[in-house]
Order: sequence, then C-alpha cells, then structure tokens
Amino acid sequence: MTNDYCDFFPQLRASTEQLLTKLDSFDRARVLAIGDLTLDEFVTGQVERISREAPVLILRYENTRQVPGGGANAVYNLAKLGGKVKVAGLVGKDDQGKALCGIFEAAGIDTSGIFIDSQRPTVTKTRISGHARQSVTQQIVRVDRKSEELPDMDLQLQLAGYIRQQIPTVDAVVCSDYGDGVLTRIAIESAVVPGKTIVDAQTNLQRYAGAMLFTPNLPEAENAVGYSINNSQALMQAGRDLLKLTKAQKILITRGEEGMSLFERTGEVTVTNSPPPTSICEGGEVTVQRWDIPPFNKTDVFDVTGAGDTVVAAMTLALCVGASGWEAAVLGNLAASIVVRQFGTATTAVEEMKEALKAMSFD
Repeated sequence: MTNDYCDFFPQLRASTEQLLTKLDSFDRARVLAIGDLTLDEFVTGQVERISREAPVLILRYENTRQVPGGGANAVYNLAKLGGKVKVAGLVGKDDQGKALCGIFEAAGIDTSGIFIDSQRPTVTKTRISGHARQSVTQQIVRVDRKSEELPDMDLQLQLAGYIRQQIPTVDAVVCSDYGDGVLTRIAIESAVVPGKTIVDAQTNLQRYAGAMLFTPNLPEAENAVGYSINNSQALMQAGRDLLKLTKAQKILITRGEEGMSLFERTGEVTVTNSPPPTSICEGGEVTVQRWDIPPFNKTDVFDVTGAGDTVVAAMTLALCVGASGWEAAVLGNLAASIVVRQFGTATTAVEEMKEALKAMSFD
C-alpha cells in the first residue's frame, strides 16, 4: 500500500498560516481526560559484573525517572501543549499514586477527579536499564504492578458522577482506554457525548458508540473490522466499516511508517479548511471522504512509545479551537513526529511544533 503524496506538501504550505493560528489558540481549549492512569519508572544503572548468586547482571544504581504513562501520558500531553486539563481516573494508596498526582499538579492539571482506590495499586511499569562504561543504555527487564480486578462499584459511581458534572464545563472529553479497569461500562456511559468525545481504545471500540472521533492504530483497526488492511481498497472499506461500527463522525487510522488516514462522513459534518480528499466512497448508508497524510519523520525514529497519546492530545486541542479534521490530523501527526525522536514516553510543546511546521513547509 503506497502513496507518493505528491499533492500533500503544496497543500500543507497553503495551510501553514491557518495551522500556526490554531497552534496559538491551544491554550483556549478546555478538556476532560479520563483514562487508565499509569506511572512509568525508568531505573538506570551501570553494569558492574555478573552475580555469583545467579547468572544475572549487577547494576550500580544511578537514577530513577518517573513520567506519566498509559492514559496519564495523554493527560500530560494535553497539558504540555497548553490545554486547560481536568483529569478523571484512579490511583492506588501508594507512593506511585502520590508521584503521579504530583507530576500532574506541577503541570497545572486539575486533579480533583482522581480518586484513591485502596484495593488496587497504581498501575506502574518499571523499566530497569543498564549500560557498560562508554556504551548505550539498554533495557534489561520490565516489572509491572497492576490489578486484574475492577474497581469497587462505589468508586465507579463516584467517577461517573464526576464525569457527568464536568462535561458541561469543557470543550472535549478524551477517553484513553488501556484496559486497566477505569473505563467501565458506567464510566463510558457517562463520558460518551456526541460531538464532544474522542476515544483512544485498544479493543471493543463499539462500547464507545456515538463518540465523535476514534483513533485506532492499524492493528487495532484490523482487529475491530476482522480483516487485513493491506491495500488502498481494504483501507477505504475499513474506514467505512469503522464509522458504521462506532457511529462516529470521524475515524483516524494511524499507520506507522505509512502515515495516517482520516475518514469523515460527509452527510453529518461540514468539511472546511481542508484540501480535496484523497478519495471518496459513495453508496450504502453514508458517503465517506478520506485524506491520507504522510509520515513526517521516517529517518529519526528513536522510540514510538506513547506517540499515539501525543496524536490524540494534539488532535483534541486542534478540534477544540475550530480546526477541521484534516488540520487536526496534520497537527497530531506533526506532534508525534517530534516525540518519536526521544527515549520513552515524551511530550512536545506548541513552540516546538511551530518551528517544525515552518521548517517542513518552507524547506
């Protein structure tokens, strides 16, 4: 499945000024982010020798870095891009939960919607990495702390009540579902609002039927539709099937090194500030327009961890300030092209995005 994207960059250059204006408006956006809040820990040390006790490395500890991960990474990206963010979710009664809340508060995020779950730990992924002298650092093992049990019903109801209370005060609702138990049926019913809710979920997309936008990656999209997406015709069919399955206005399929594809129902949304679509599929229940967007960075990819969260965050803020679906997808793609140059879960900022956009548009 290839596309030479010969028309894209002239379209991008023609749209640069309006895209820069949208970036300057990100600080006006108000977002409620609901998700499986995870703390990513990176423990690093220098390899000293092999242990006499077992055939394992002994590391001399150097440092620990803690950053938001999972659904918390989407929350953090929204704040770092300038949005006014309220977060809803659960953390355990533990040091990891305190650390995560502290990171959020330092970023100006409203944490009044984070509830303490004394029966389950804060989801924590600890990556232990080592290096020899004058060598690169490499991950050795990852240790996960999480519970397979759902939250108590009282907590589910408290969370749902907070979500319902906050929805009238925000421009968009983001559901970042990593399958760790926060987005239960009760929470989802409270969070899905037509025209306002954006969903990033790995499985069972139909649970969020009626949301405005879904952002599956290619494997998630294939899992949802039940067939391989390996050519342009299958891609178009998948977009139609996903719109039907989710009853959404928009579907964005992120396709790794092949870029991303945006699908919109033409009967329900007015497409403005967008170039002509790559293709149109008529017939059936709805006419669908599709835009293919190329990858902005294929050569400097260091780590794709959390890039999907960055796409969701940038798209959400863009839509909040009046961007078209195409403009929002372009800005989401731009933000992701920056964070994949960094190790681990990472964020970018509006000024960094503006510089990257100018460089790409006027190169």
